[in-house]
Amino acid sequence: MSKAATMEIPINSNGGTRALAEDDSLEQAAKLQWSLDEKVGSSRGTRDLQQVMVSGPNLNETSIVSGGYGGTAEGIIPTGSIKGPNMHHSTSSSSMTAEEATRGVAVEKYEAMKKWGLNTYKCTKQIISERFGRGSRTVDLELEAQIEVLRDTKRKYESVLRLAKALTNHFYNMVQTQHALGDTFADLSQKSPELRDEFGFNAETQKLLCKNGETLLGAINFFVSSINTLVNKTMEDTLMTIRMYENARLEFDAYRSDLEELSMGPRDAVTMARIEGAQEQYQVHKEKYERLRSDVIIKLNFLEENKVKVMHKQLLLFHNAISAYFAGNQQQLEQTLKQFNIKLRPPGADKPSWLEEQ
Repeated sequence: MSKAATMEIPINSNGGTRALAEDDSLEQAAKLQWSLDEKVGSSRGTRDLQQVMVSGPNLNETSIVSGGYGGTAEGIIPTGSIKGPNMHHSTSSSSMTAEEATRGVAVEKYEAMKKWGLNTYKCTKQIISERFGRGSRTVDLELEAQIEVLRDTKRKYESVLRLAKALTNHFYNMVQTQHALGDTFADLSQKSPELRDEFGFNAETQKLLCKNGETLLGAINFFVSSINTLVNKTMEDTLMTIRMYENARLEFDAYRSDLEELSMGPRDAVTMARIEGAQEQYQVHKEKYERLRSDVIIKLNFLEENKVKVMHKQLLLFHNAISAYFAGNQQQLEQTLKQFNIKLRPPGADKPSWLEEQ
């Protein structure tokens, strides 16, 4: 027996060699079975290979066994957890969609910036040309005269508003002083028996003046609030539309000048394409200019009518309230406030009006 055969002899628990014959017979039976399985498996493998090539394997139902023959179930790895390249198809599609969306936003921003830069360049060029007298501008004499009148009227009304606020502040301080003086006279009337009547008369007079002053303050506050709305809301809204109209006029003249320059140049294929594009832009800005011009005319007419109505009411209120106060006619002063639906603050309220808080 050779050394290699001796090394393959298994040793039993007693160190004997009784299992040697049994192992040889088992080895021969295993070789015979392996040869039969190989012949049968080759024919089956051919059919299985054909079936696999037709139907394809189901990767989600197969498994990989580790540990060899007779291994435990712990070595079984479901192939459903193994993600092949085709399993990333949905993820790749979503990432590609996100990239395309981001690229689309970037292109839109670029186009918007390019359009803004071109428009700014043309408008700046038009402004410089007008300032140095080398370019022409569209002029509407009647409309521009109305716009200038509105701006001058707004400046004057702002002056009226500023003075009315100053009058309100001063008069409020005077009323507070009268109120404090009346309280002091009333206190001294109680503490000075020899001058009780004199202090009492002055205390009643100051209280009456304070009451009438608070009534007049209510009328003046209403006047100031109405003028403030007219100046800082109604007129300002119209002036905002006018500024949009002036910007549209500048853009219209800029693209008109650009079209005129291209029309005077050569008429080759490239220039004709540029002229066609300039013609489209000119038409767009012309329509915008005419639309805003119409809006300005409508708002100016509406503002004029509204201004007359508001100022007629407020000037009548201011006149009647001031006249009744300084004439000492308390009944007429209160009737004036009722006529214009003005509600006073509750008596005894020490908090100043919103005009003093600003």
